[in-house]
Amino acid sequence: MTELDVRMLQERLAAFAAARDWGQYHTPKNLASALSVEAAELVEIFQWLTPEQSARVMEDPGTAPRVADEVADVLAYLLQFCEVLGIDALAALAAKIERNELRFPVPEPTDSTARHSSE
Repeated sequence: MTELDVRMLQERLAAFAAARDWGQYHTPKNLASALSVEAAELVEIFQWLTPEQSARVMEDPGTAPRVADEVADVLAYLLQFCEVLGIDALAALAAKIERNELRFPVPEPTDSTARHSSE
């Protein structure tokens, strides 16, 4: 199996939509709305689960495929949204991580932490 990449997936999604003349509906507003709906469908699966149940959701053969399908739907709409607006999703994520690393630095060890870590 060949390795998947974001660009190839975006091209496949665009071709899929174009073949069905759906491009006219793929405005940023509509794609953002669809992304929100799909994210809500993912949340719905977890709505009444305990934290412990939610941690094991992929062990349930009835639920695991539903979770994977909703994740795929969310990602598909996100990639289409990025394509329409010309956003490089991976570059945007890398930049956001860098900003967060600066915004939320790792705390310096306290004296008591430093003593325990050297023991």
